[in-house]
Amino acid sequence: MASNLLLIPLAKPGVVRDLLATNILLLRRERGMSQEALAFEVGLHRTFIAHVERQVRNISIDNVERIAVGLNVHPMVLLAPNHHVLKALQP
Repeated sequence: MASNLLLIPLAKPGVVRDLLATNILLLRRERGMSQEALAFEVGLHRTFIAHVERQVRNISIDNVERIAVGLNVHPMVLLAPNHHVLKALQP
């Protein structure tokens, strides 16, 4: 099933940024975390998390990984079209 995710076309620029922002927001809310709590957990500033969620800030792959660790998911989950699909595949 995971290999099917690689076949999903990216329709336009910004799709990955939108997926990342949406998944961070949804996962953060699922865990009952504020932007401030997530930022503190991963060593980033609250406004950085807010900017990423609003898609006004570019983000490095290192910070994607830090946020994934703070949300206790694999970094790939943050980039998945439906984070629930990849979350279900995790051990």
